[in-house]
Amino acid sequence: MIETEREIPAPADLGTDVISVPEGQTLPLTTRLESVVEGVLVTGTVRATAVGACVRCLDPVSINVESRFQELFAYADRAAHHREVGAEDDETEQHVVVDGYIDLEPLLRDTVVPALPFQPVCREDCLGLCAQCGVRMEDDPGHEHVDIDPRWSALAALAEQAEPAEDD
Repeated sequence: MIETEREIPAPADLGTDVISVPEGQTLPLTTRLESVVEGVLVTGTVRATAVGACVRCLDPVSINVESRFQELFAYADRAAHHREVGAEDDETEQHVVVDGYIDLEPLLRDTVVPALPFQPVCREDCLGLCAQCGVRMEDDPGHEHVDIDPRWSALAALAEQAEPAEDD
């Protein structure tokens, strides 16, 4: 068993369209590697800071994420044997040790991306933007629009014309 603590650069596309971990950000990675009959069992934790925009008001959002993972990386000869005898499960992706190395990038992506919020918000009580004009509701909490039924707009125009005549 080998335990390691390293800092690695974040790979590209580690996130969604709304929030992601910037490429190259330093990710603290703690791993425990155990040799088992089938291959190498990798258990660990990765921490990252994801940045994006609040889906309600579009203000910047920064969220700390800590994800745990555990995955078996099969020895190449064992993986080939399992494919020959039909033991491969189509629903699960099998990771393989290649030339004594394991590639953690797909595992990190599969671990970090699902831990990110689907709809990040700056605060749970964020009021967002006005749906009609885009004004930030936090800046003007009393902001409202008078909605006039378009069928009555001609009558409203007549009422506006009549008001100046009453002032005379």
